[in-house]
Amino acid sequence: MEKITRFFWFCSGANLNLLQKSPTDRNKFVGIGGTIFFTGVLAALSAGYALFTIFQSFYTAIGFALIWGLMIFNLDRFIVSSMRKRANAWSEWKMAIPRLIMAVILALVISKPLELKIFEREINRKLDEQKIQMMADSKDALSASFNEIGVLEARKDSLSRAIQKATAYRDQLQQEYDHERFGVKTDGSSGIVGLGTNAKKKEQQLDAAQLELNQMKADHQNRIDILDQEIFALGTQKEVEFQKVKPQIYGFDGIAARIDALADLTSESQAIRYANIMIILLFVAVETAPIFVKLISLRGPYDYLLDLAEKNIEVYASEKTVKLEHESNLRLMKMRIHNKTCN
Repeated sequence: MEKITRFFWFCSGANLNLLQKSPTDRNKFVGIGGTIFFTGVLAALSAGYALFTIFQSFYTAIGFALIWGLMIFNLDRFIVSSMRKRANAWSEWKMAIPRLIMAVILALVISKPLELKIFEREINRKLDEQKIQMMADSKDALSASFNEIGVLEARKDSLSRAIQKATAYRDQLQQEYDHERFGVKTDGSSGIVGLGTNAKKKEQQLDAAQLELNQMKADHQNRIDILDQEIFALGTQKEVEFQKVKPQIYGFDGIAARIDALADLTSESQAIRYANIMIILLFVAVETAPIFVKLISLRGPYDYLLDLAEKNIEVYASEKTVKLEHESNLRLMKMRIHNKTCN
């Protein structure tokens, strides 16, 4: 426990020798040091997740995360250790304002990657929706670029409809011919059984329609086959272009994309927005806690001992300066007397 306590004292930036002489202030600096230490740990975890998302490398993320965590730890330690408890509260607040601003900025930077990790599932779902929409947009853009496919398909449909129309007409004549042969009474048949004059006329019309249909099928099918080949070639080229775009869409998973997805989620869901705000406020509170502890706490023995140690150094420096100036004046005076004697 003693080693842990001294480690947290070190984290707080306190003078260990003076703090050992101030029993009532020890727990306060243990709390301040612990907060600074765990802020650095959270900063390292936050940076590790963000850098792993960027580089997709475990070892690279760990290396940069340790550097980032140590930098945040050292910066927090400097911010807190540079604050002094004075008799004038207003001067303390004036000195604390820049430090508080810096602490808030650090809290926002640290909290963002951890927010992305906390809402990772929701963000992944949002990114999937965006990827699907991007796929559809890419296909629409390619369809506009390859509008010849639509024109060719329209021509193919027109030829197919012409064949269907001719087939329907042939089928209609076949039905009228059958009615006439078998004596079915309709508006277009006589109702007399047998191959009479009307039946022969119907047969001639049917033969002519069948001949025309066969000719049309032979002609149009050849043209349809050519159109199918052109459509297939353009479709293959379109698919090649889409395959070039697809990896970019699947790779839409970077840190910026996730931040943008989180912004969309907070605008769509009130619950996520409030949760996001609470997480940010939590990190701001943790980051600014050591500064507020120093501001609101009363001057303790450690502060008096620190003032005394600084005053001793100041007095010692003043005495040393006066002594050096006095010795310098004596040397100058002796030099002047020596010069006069020589003259």
